[in-house]
Amino acid sequence: MPQPKRSRPDKDGAHRLAFERNKKKIMATQTVCGICGKPVDKSLRYPHPLSPCIDHIIPVARGGHPSDLENLQLAHWTCNRQKSDKLLKRHRKAEEEEIISNRILPLSRDWTAYKPT
Repeated sequence: MPQPKRSRPDKDGAHRLAFERNKKKIMATQTVCGICGKPVDKSLRYPHPLSPCIDHIIPVARGGHPSDLENLQLAHWTCNRQKSDKLLKRHRKAEEEEIISNRILPLSRDWTAYKPT
C-alpha cells in the first residue's frame, strides 16, 4: 500500500509565509553557496544545476526548523540535491567539540560547462 504523501511545513504548512519572507532576505543578501562555498549566479533559472535555491542547514526531515532564518542558506540547486537530508560530521580531536558541516560533499561533475538541451 502506498505511503500517504507528507506535506512540508515550509511549502504548504504553517511556516510557508515565514519561509518565503526569509527566502527573499537570503536571496537579497547572500551570494555564496553555503554548501560548496562558490559564488551563486542568481540569473540562472531552474532546471540549470547551478541555479540558486534555499537549503535547510539542518534538514526538516532531521528536525531542523522549516522557516528559521538561522537554518536557511543560499545554495546551488545541484549542491542541495547532493546534500539531500544528510548531516555530515567532521572529527578533529577527541577533546574538541564535534562539528556538523555540509561543506565537504564531493562534486559529481563540473557543472560550469553544463549546457541544457
